[in-house]
Amino acid sequence: MFIVSLHYTAPLDVVDALLDRHVVWLRKAYADGAFLASGRKEPRTGGVIIAVGPRADLQARLAEDPFSQAGVARYDITEFIPTMTVEALAPWREPAAGPARSS
Repeated sequence: MFIVSLHYTAPLDVVDALLDRHVVWLRKAYADGAFLASGRKEPRTGGVIIAVGPRADLQARLAEDPFSQAGVARYDITEFIPTMTVEALAPWREPAAGPARSS
């Protein structure tokens, strides 16, 4: 699972001009099962996406975002292993790994 943090690199009026196309792109990712949640940051400096699937697929999908194509946002991707979730996210849980051991 991934947390994608978008950071706007252009004024909001430029971002807003691309917002409708960005939302169409988001809806496709939800329909494909790649995104679980998304929304804007407060204050409005970017957004956050919770995504699943292979990292390479996510990176390719982010490259197709109209924000990315227009150069109005940059993306930081953080992978994490969800070992505890609410029941609705149970399909994405992974078993907890034991402590690291030295040889």
